[in-house]
Amino acid sequence: MRFSAFQLVIPAFFALLTSCSERQNTELKHSPAVSSAPEAPQPEATVQPDKLVADTSSVQDVAAYIAGIRPSQHSPLRTLTAQPAWQAFAADADKSWTSYHQTRTDKVQQWAATELDSVLQSSPTIFYPFSGPDLLNAVTMFPTSQTYVLVGLEPVGSVPRQSTLENPKLFNAIKASLWSVLNFSFFRTNDMAVDLKSLELDGALPLMMLFAARTDHQVAAVRYVQLDAEGQLTDADTATIRKPGPKIIPGVEMKMRDKNGKEQQVYYFSADLNDWKLGFTKEAALKYVRSLGPMTTYVKSATYLMHKPYFSKVRNLILEQSRYVLQDDSGIAMKYFQPADWKFTYYGVYKRPINLFVKHYQPELTAAYSDSLHKPRPLPFGTGYNWRQKDSNLLLARRREPAS
Repeated sequence: MRFSAFQLVIPAFFALLTSCSERQNTELKHSPAVSSAPEAPQPEATVQPDKLVADTSSVQDVAAYIAGIRPSQHSPLRTLTAQPAWQAFAADADKSWTSYHQTRTDKVQQWAATELDSVLQSSPTIFYPFSGPDLLNAVTMFPTSQTYVLVGLEPVGSVPRQSTLENPKLFNAIKASLWSVLNFSFFRTNDMAVDLKSLELDGALPLMMLFAARTDHQVAAVRYVQLDAEGQLTDADTATIRKPGPKIIPGVEMKMRDKNGKEQQVYYFSADLNDWKLGFTKEAALKYVRSLGPMTTYVKSATYLMHKPYFSKVRNLILEQSRYVLQDDSGIAMKYFQPADWKFTYYGVYKRPINLFVKHYQPELTAAYSDSLHKPRPLPFGTGYNWRQKDSNLLLARRREPAS
């Protein structure tokens, strides 16, 4: 994908976006299961050849390699970095990520340090529904949180095997899958599935590992998990992860350390959060989120799902349990926030949604952004579907009384 083709591809992209956002989990495609089940990771994050990863010594080395960063000195992957294809990929990745961090990461974190100072100090847990594998924006916006819980329709995926890492087609597939998130801040989910499926980068986990590496994190361990009917976290085998039944919520736990050595954990669950689908799983995903206690919810590029009546259960959970909600206009519609319970701060500019979502226009936001006595605060970066800085918006909702 090239920028010169932008005017041609973006209408088609948004036409695809809605269909992928509400598809059922049973429609997702999975790669064949690995023959062995994973065991708990060793303290040194070593993964044995017959467990989670074949023929590699460390999940961090895999994360670095697919991110275009040289693995550790004694990694078996070190020899693969001599390939001209990997070297060209790494050089291109360095250039892209340097530009991304300068034009986006630095701006977001400087803004958050000022505008979200008290929020960051009291947000140990981040809930990011409809996220897909977008760990990147979560850790950029909330770098000091301890736990990140992501939920999306994409399958969980697995740590790439040696044969996948040796395939030179891998590098173009990674570049294609990341193009939109690096340029627009959100994923083109359908394209990601097509680009990666044939190479067994089979879901959210490989990209989460890549994002961890490119945000100066060390991936310490990876564990497959699932939620039981009561929302309790239990171990899962590879067969369950790759081909879960309709009543199973598969997931993955990824432990990592930031550049200062702070331990953090990321959970990703492959789950459909519409009310009807939640009934099939006895609301296991929502029960798990409730067990986390008070939290901060982050929502962006969520295809306006929580504007709809059949996403009421996840919407109500967020409104009941969140201390803070940081979202663009595709999150929870303003009509569902009770002004007596919430204090609002508006950032950026509110315009009508893009044509695909124009029916989700909110007059309440137009009125709020036009209030001359309480003018919206600046937003120095773009986010969401109106991705240009001059068109983007964020809302910070602070609960007036502590969440129970």
